[in-house]
Amino acid sequence: MDQPLPTQGTVSVVEIEVADAPDSWERAGFHVDADGVCCVGDVRIRLIGASGAGIVGWSLRGLPSDGSLDGIPTMRSDADPPAPTVHPNGVTAIDHLVLMSPDLSRTVGALAGVGLNPRRERDARLGGQPIRQIFFRLGPVILEVVGAPEAAGEGPSTLWGITYVVDDIEATAQFFGDRTAPVKEAVQPGRRITTLRHNSFGMSVHTALISPHILTA
Repeated sequence: MDQPLPTQGTVSVVEIEVADAPDSWERAGFHVDADGVCCVGDVRIRLIGASGAGIVGWSLRGLPSDGSLDGIPTMRSDADPPAPTVHPNGVTAIDHLVLMSPDLSRTVGALAGVGLNPRRERDARLGGQPIRQIFFRLGPVILEVVGAPEAAGEGPSTLWGITYVVDDIEATAQFFGDRTAPVKEAVQPGRRITTLRHNSFGMSVHTALISPHILTA
């Protein structure tokens, strides 16, 4: 059984590891450096081009040791944030990561073990089935944990998708053309969102793009 990671301090996302080839992300308008790293806001996305698919692990600041976080391979890191990077597709930051959980109570407990507490919850439906979304804050990145409200399944949680902030959602949609869904109103008031047909670029991470947060006085 996985041992919970003890807490040390404020937890934030440093790096995400993805089993994609760098050129697939370059085709989607992301800048990728010679080491296969795509820097988005304060987060590095390391494209390892290995067998498998999707997000295969992450590194977090504020943990005293490496380990597993509800089944997700998790490394400790104190790396400084990267320098700002310009992406041709207009991406400026990560808005949120989506974590799919087979057992919400178990996942929430694992996150509490590293000092992360829910900020809010929301009930919704997906494919006609009820789901619950539970939101956490990891530095500037939101973690959206999704699962069936009453389920208590086995198996690990998985990091399923990334939603990015773009300064101009219409310009980004035009950049991608027919490889995005129509731009629509987001759940967050005043924001607009579209989803990327990521498979058309050879990407394995579910990807959405959202307009900036609405600042209120």
